[in-house]
Formats: sequence, C-alpha cells, structure tokens
Amino acid sequence: MEQMREGEAIDAVVLRRAPVGFPDGPRVSDVLSLLSAVRLAADSAGLIDQIRGLENLKSAIVALQARAAVAFDLAQCREQEAAGLPASERGSGSGAQVALARRESPNRGSRLLGLAQALVTEMPHTMAALESGQLNEWRATLLVKETACLSVEDRCAVDEELAADTGTFDGAGDRAITAAAKAAAYRRDPRSVAGRASRAAAERTVSLRPAPDAMTYLTALLPVAQGVAVYAALCRTADSARSRGDAESRGQVMADTLVERITGTPGGISGINLDLVMTDRTLFQGDSEPVRLQGYGIVPAEWARELLSEDQTGPDHSTTPDTELAVWLRRLYTAPATGELLSMDSKARLFPPRLRRFIEIRDDICRTPYCDAPIRHIDHIVPWHSGGTTTLNNAAGLCEACNHTKENPGWKSKPLAEDVHTIEVRTPSGHRYRSRPPPLPGHQAGPTKGPSEAIGRRSD
Repeated sequence: MEQMREGEAIDAVVLRRAPVGFPDGPRVSDVLSLLSAVRLAADSAGLIDQIRGLENLKSAIVALQARAAVAFDLAQCREQEAAGLPASERGSGSGAQVALARRESPNRGSRLLGLAQALVTEMPHTMAALESGQLNEWRATLLVKETACLSVEDRCAVDEELAADTGTFDGAGDRAITAAAKAAAYRRDPRSVAGRASRAAAERTVSLRPAPDAMTYLTALLPVAQGVAVYAALCRTADSARSRGDAESRGQVMADTLVERITGTPGGISGINLDLVMTDRTLFQGDSEPVRLQGYGIVPAEWARELLSEDQTGPDHSTTPDTELAVWLRRLYTAPATGELLSMDSKARLFPPRLRRFIEIRDDICRTPYCDAPIRHIDHIVPWHSGGTTTLNNAAGLCEACNHTKENPGWKSKPLAEDVHTIEVRTPSGHRYRSRPPPLPGHQAGPTKGPSEAIGRRSD
C-alpha cells in the first residue's frame, strides 16, 4: 500500500492536465508540424527573438521529455510487477530504453533517467525554470549533479534556496551556477559533500579518445595532489631541455617525456600490438583508401604506410635493436560484393582467441546502436543456452554495460541473414533497433542505412 501511495504521488507530479481544446493533449507530431510551418523573421531583431524563443522551446521540450521518462519508468515497473518480477529487479532496463529512444548509448540510460527523476520528483524549482526556458538542459544537469550527494529532503531544500525559477541565475554562466549549487549543498550537509570528495579518488582512471589529424587525447583522472605532481615533473623536464637549447617546444618535450617514461621506449610503440586494417591496394600500391586503426578510428593511408615502414629511433635518432618495430601481416578475406568478413566456425561455448580478434576487427566498437564504447565482451547474439552457435555470424562485440543490459527481461537480439551481419535488438516496449558493423576500408555502407538505426515498433 505504501508503494502504491508513493506511485500515486509521483503520478500526480508527472502527469498534467491536457490544455483547453485538446481533450487528449496535442501529439508530438502536431508540434513538429507546427514547427515546420514557422517562417524565419525578415529583420535582425525578429531573428534574434526567434532564436531566443526556440531556445526556450528546447528547454520546455527537455522538461516534457523528463516527465515522459519518469512516466515510462513507472509504467515499466507496474508491468513487471504484474508479470511477477521481484521488487529488486523492477525497472531494470528502463534507462537503456530511454537512452535508445533518445539516440544515446544504453550506458547513459541510468544517468538520463536519474536526471529526469531528480528534476520531476525532487527539484520542482529547477524543473519550473527548465519549463519556462530560464535554464537549459546542461545547466539543470549541473544543479542535479552538485546536489546528488544530499538526501531527498536536503536536495529539496537546496532547490528551494536557489529558486532557479525566480530568475536567480539570469546572466550566470556554468561556473557561477556550479559554485552556487556547491555552496548551498555544503551549507546544508557539509559531511556528505566532504565524503563525496573522499570517494572521488576511487574513480581515478585513464581514458583514450581520438583527436583530429591522427592524434589522440590520453586523459588521466587523478587526485589533485598526484595530478599536480605529475604535471610539475613533466614541466621540470621540459624546462631543463629548453635550457640546454632543445629545439622542440615545451609542450612537445612534455609529451615525449610522458610517452618515454610510461612505455620505457622513446618511440613508445615497440612491442605493442597496433591493428591497422587496410586494403592490399593501400599497403602495396599507394592507394589513398583510408585505414582503420583499432581503438582510434580512421587515419590517412599515407600516415599508416609511413608508420609501417619507418624505423623507431631513440633520442639521438639512431636505430637500435631494442627500438625496432616488428611488422606482422595478417590477411583477412572478405566477400567481394558486400565487404563482409568471411565466417569462421567453432563448436566451443567460448569464443577462441583468434575468432575473438576477428570479431573485434569486424565490429571495431560496441555493436549496440548509438554506443561507441570500446569492445570489452564478445558474446552470442542468440544466447548459447537458447541454441545459439559459437560462430562469427552469431557473435557481437559489446561493451560491458550493453552486454549486461541485453540480459534484462524482455530484451531479445537476433542476426538478420538478409543483410551484412545486421543485428536486430528488440526492447521490452516493443521497439526494434538495427545495427550493422562499420564498413571496412575499401567498402562503403549501403545507400539508405547507416551503421546503426532505429526502425520503430514491431508489428507482430
């Protein structure tokens, strides 16, 4: 009964009366039709007014989207309760479905749903500011993030103190809003805020993401003392090199020092496996077809050929046996018409190492639509316990979060034989999403379908 009352209270907050003239409320398609009919203003002042009005409309849409997400989660919990699912498992997978509907990675689903729940049920002033256009989605997210360590009562009190819907943040930037939220949270519960800072050290990590022009961002999230110490050490080395007359810039010396100290090798790549996927024409005939570097993305053909042909040298630019780069060539054969990697079979339940590498090269990133996280798991599309085979055509590279998500009740996946290793994912709400691997170098994706796309609800 208590759970029912709580659900009814949330319903009262989430659901709103339909406007006059629309007994059932206008549909989203009606709003889209009205937007397509809007004409741009003829003068500069009118155009600026339209831009501001559209920005307010974006914020109002985000607020309505948050209400829809919370209402969907409640509906899913009720359906799962009626199906006899234990209370501890109700709501599992709701965030992933919300994320897919928003063309986001399922891994972001819990954060998107958590943001919606906080705005709708715990922070009415921030929600009202979002609905009226006084805050955009990012700044509302900052307020939610900075109060996440507080209890529900304290978060509500901070929301009331900041009163974003009264215009307190008019003209304020992201940093000012963050500082105000932090100060209010600390005044309300200093112990929780301090505890949050102490727990943040457990989230230290190193990440890699691509940058333009065959470069990459290597980022380390460290406790502040360690981060400052690392940076100071690199600065000292760079300053010493510059004082000796080194022609390289300070930033270049710092970058080279970082690579050398971590890998123990001046060039940084001796003994490291780099999977460059390219056509034979690119490698041997000087073709300009781009190359794919596993874990990074597309790189220029000429850059890849230079990497494979050059010697790795030390600081004095002399080649030594310890710094030579060994190049191994592995041939992968594709179907001429489609560019699909040919199949390999295995009778084992677990994918053998060579087949796993084969799948990683084919899929490149997580195969769940809208997710571009690195592959961590190689798993069966049709589960092994349901008769799925351990073959290339029944395998997909997934990140850890997406692999766990697809095991939730009501989620189903299957390969589609009529397309180039296309996977169809069906969610508990009845929606279908299709995903195909990225095209290999030398081949292009089909003219009408991209690597991943949502195709609506199923008809059966």
